[in-house]
Amino acid sequence: MVRTVNGDWLIRGRDGRLSAYAPLDEEVRCWAQQHPGGSWSAPRAVGGDQRVHPVLALGQGADGYAHLVTWRPTGAGEAGLVHSTHFRPHLAALDWNRLGHPGEKGPPTGVPAVAVDAQGRAHVFVRNPAGGVSMRGQKERGGWGPWRDLLGRDVEGELAAVTRASGLVELYATSPEGVLRWTQAGPGHIPELDDEPLKADARPGTLTALPTSDDHVTLFFTDGTDTVCAWRAGADPVPLVTCAGPGPVSAVRCVLDGVDCTLLAQRSADGRVAFAAYPTEQESAGAWWTESGPRLPPGARVSVGEDHEGRVVAATLRPDGGELLLTRRKDEPGLALEAWRPVPATPPRP
Repeated sequence: MVRTVNGDWLIRGRDGRLSAYAPLDEEVRCWAQQHPGGSWSAPRAVGGDQRVHPVLALGQGADGYAHLVTWRPTGAGEAGLVHSTHFRPHLAALDWNRLGHPGEKGPPTGVPAVAVDAQGRAHVFVRNPAGGVSMRGQKERGGWGPWRDLLGRDVEGELAAVTRASGLVELYATSPEGVLRWTQAGPGHIPELDDEPLKADARPGTLTALPTSDDHVTLFFTDGTDTVCAWRAGADPVPLVTCAGPGPVSAVRCVLDGVDCTLLAQRSADGRVAFAAYPTEQESAGAWWTESGPRLPPGARVSVGEDHEGRVVAATLRPDGGELLLTRRKDEPGLALEAWRPVPATPPRP
């Protein structure tokens, strides 16, 4: 069965520990460092003992808390969304909380996405039965608001949710008309769809959004010529580099040799992990892929971030067995990486 993770699934908590999340064997599992920079514990299930589908959306707030969203079966051919909050990697996550279905009931409608605003409120987005997008958000004083239809039509592939430096939430989606964008006018406002889509040939399932300055979010996508493009509202998309392989890139803003850079990672066509970096928001400087690590089976995805020392760290998960592999940048100039190493294997399900 295909497993999908939408969002950065390798994250750093408030205490500096790294954690990684993935849906495996009808549950969501979390790997976590025992202390910042230390060894990793064996993965454990989060969200309680409910069986869930092999799909996971993950968002993280400024408070460091992880918000997890997935589908769970509710009846023959039907499912509903559930949400859990994980406050600390070494603590148990909250049990799954029911969010329901954007069409009241029915089968899963698509891969959800989640973003967390400056007030720590999660916004859950998902394609609805009409082909648009619906959202359900946490209330300021606890609980959840109703499902809201955000409009849009013929939405395809995975959604990309992001939180701007201002703490406002944005959402991106692909459709035959181009790239759709929803933005918040202010805290607590319902995200509204732009009047016109971006007329771009964006391949469904390749969107990644990253805050690249106080004022901008950069959207990365692969177009019909197999080129990774970068787009910021108010400008035209910029071709950046030929894609290394299928699927979306993972992206992180980091400092390399004293330069503010954007680092991209993607599983390459031959199965290895490819990295490319360039000065942030300076796509004209160009980017080039460098491959690293072992060959991975189709479906393997990559996530990049920074550890407690601010050093780049990357993870990938083998979809065929749940083996998590990690590397991080060496303490030397350039983007030299340490050897990829596995973390504890998944224990058998009781």
